[in-house]
Order: sequence, then structure tokens, then C-alpha cells
Amino acid sequence: MINVLVADDELPAVEELAFLLGRDERIGAIHRASSGAEALRTLEAEDIDAVFLDIHMPALSGLDIARVISRSPKPPAVVFVTADEDCALEAFELAAVDYLLKPVRAERLARSIGRISELIREGAPAPEMITVDLGGTTKMIRRDDVTYVQAQGDYARLHTADASYLIRVPLADLEQQWADAGFLRIHRSYLIALNHVGHLKLAAARPSVTVAGAELPISRRHLPPVREKLGATRIRPQA
Repeated sequence: MINVLVADDELPAVEELAFLLGRDERIGAIHRASSGAEALRTLEAEDIDAVFLDIHMPALSGLDIARVISRSPKPPAVVFVTADEDCALEAFELAAVDYLLKPVRAERLARSIGRISELIREGAPAPEMITVDLGGTTKMIRRDDVTYVQAQGDYARLHTADASYLIRVPLADLEQQWADAGFLRIHRSYLIALNHVGHLKLAAARPSVTVAGAELPISRRHLPPVREKLGATRIRPQA
């Protein structure tokens, strides 16, 4: 069970997030704080696994609290909760596990809890972050949120469950850089994240793979390495 602390200077926001957290069976004790000072006192007195911090609290902000937490020998996981994305870059420089936008959606919160659970269980490293531009705003996204990448000339479009982002990097470069992170080239126009693969049609006249609900073609040239890669993950009976 994951013991959490919710810190926000707006009481309705605290109660709403605590309610959503309480519906998840992975969550244990839920502590509440309405100021940065109260959050720090709770962290000293209680056994906290994860902290959900509002960034824009008066006096001690969520970022201030995260800096204090980072100096702890065994810091809890930090998730920032905010109404904007202005501090996303600084948040991830503080090794935040996630960055949630208000109003927090239940399915998005569940993904954060899953990441916290994985971090606690496996001691996973901080997520690889990618800087993207969206409407003149710099945004940070997690690489493991990328389901597939689509070539668009000298650019590449990163697709996630929530949106897509155009970056000034050729697909061929990403193929090389992200190979060890579980990404596989299936077509001259597509690079997929293996952990987001749903359905496969390798024996069909037109082989394809479904990734996050999108059916993508597998080219004849890339079919053998795709077979080999996915065949290595197949469970076989012992000899």
C-alpha cells in the first residue's frame, strides 16, 4: 500500500484529490496539508511514500518542498499538481515522478499511481524526459508516454495517449537513439514503442500492428526484424 500526502492551499482541491486517491486500491493512508509548512511537518511525523504537491502555494511552494525532500536520504516520490505547465521543466529537474494538470482526471491519476508503485517496487530510475514545443509553450513529456513516432520529412511526430508533438529530429535518428528503450522501426514512416503494442497481424497479406488504438502498417523490408523481435518475447513450453 502507498501512503500519500496531498498538499494544496485550497481545501476543495485537497479533498477532491484525496477522494480520487481513496478510490484506488493501491493507496493506503492519505494525509492532508493546506500549506507548505504543514506538509513538511507531516513528512517529518509520518511514513510517506509519495507526495502530491500543488506548485503555487504561498510562502513555501511545491517546488520549495520538493527541494527540501530531495535532500532526504530516502525521499518520497514527488508528483506535482498544478493548473498550468509553466514550471514543468523545473519540476522534472527536481526528479518529479509526474506532473498532473488540474482538474485531475481519474485515469490520468491512475497512471501516476502506477508509476509510483513501479518506482517503489523496482527502484526504477527517474523517467527520461523530452522537451517539446506546443503553441509557443515549452512542455515536458515522458518518453515512456510515447506510443509511436511518425516521420514527417526532417521532423518526427511523437504520439501519446493525450496528444501529438512535432520535434525537429529525423525518424532515423530516433530509431538509433531509442532502440535500447524498447522502440522498433516497422516502416519507413513509423517507429513504435513495444510496451504499447496491442494486436499484431504478421501473417496477413498486409501485416500491421495496433499501437494505442492506431493500426500501423509493417513494411516488407521491416517484417523480418519485427518477427524476430516479437518472437523473442513469445512464451514457449520448457523442453
